[in-house]
Amino acid sequence: MENLYSKVPPTKLRNKEEKFSPANTDSKFWTLIADLFFRGMLQNRFFALRYKGAEKVFHRDTSVPTILFAPHSNWWDGIVGYNLCTRIFNKKIRIMVEELNRFPLLRRAGAFSVNKKSPQASMAALKFSVETIGDLNNFLYIFPQGIIMPPNYRPINFQTGLTYIAQNAVKKYGKVNLVPVAVNYMFLRADRPEVLVEFHDPIVLEDAKVDRKEYTHYLESEMTKACDNQFKEIAEGKLDAYETLFQQPLKWYRKIEQRLKKIEIKGSGV
Repeated sequence: MENLYSKVPPTKLRNKEEKFSPANTDSKFWTLIADLFFRGMLQNRFFALRYKGAEKVFHRDTSVPTILFAPHSNWWDGIVGYNLCTRIFNKKIRIMVEELNRFPLLRRAGAFSVNKKSPQASMAALKFSVETIGDLNNFLYIFPQGIIMPPNYRPINFQTGLTYIAQNAVKKYGKVNLVPVAVNYMFLRADRPEVLVEFHDPIVLEDAKVDRKEYTHYLESEMTKACDNQFKEIAEGKLDAYETLFQQPLKWYRKIEQRLKKIEIKGSGV
């Protein structure tokens, strides 16, 4: 079986110099293609995407930049982030992607490259992050762990890039919203998995002089609380507060199952 999880980022593992590539979403044609492609990918693989807490993001201070940060457990995370930003909040996503040179068309969807070969190599992506969120039509969607980790892995450890971006955003724009996003992929009662997303209250940073390591630990703890609380509520079946972004129609055999459940057979004990 392949090694599913590595603590060494791909760009560092390959040790290959790669030129920085910024996001480019100026073309309406390519934006439409990206919307259709990433919407279709998600809806073809999952029964539903359900979310709650979106009102907390809508009620944020909209005059300053917003960063959404989430755990990174699998390949679908970026596609989920794209659908959240574009379909719920009607914003353009800005998201870091390693080895973007292998998938250059992702730039048209809002991706920009990050080279984690060294802290110096990552600097171009961090600086671009600060610049791009100055456009309030953009949301930065970031995975502070920096690498894919197993689902619900603990402890949640962040690299300091998120805090660096937040500090410099405060210097440039006065303050910044940091929104923890808990994400889980679950089989519930359907024959395909569902995506469950919970947005938490924005953390507003106004002091650019916070200690970077201490503040990173604080964000780690907030992310951990958000994810643990979501997982606990799912385990207890507390799903009523979730809204539905999309849900697939039932397959024919599920429709038959639903009808059979309504039939009372005498003497069956059912």
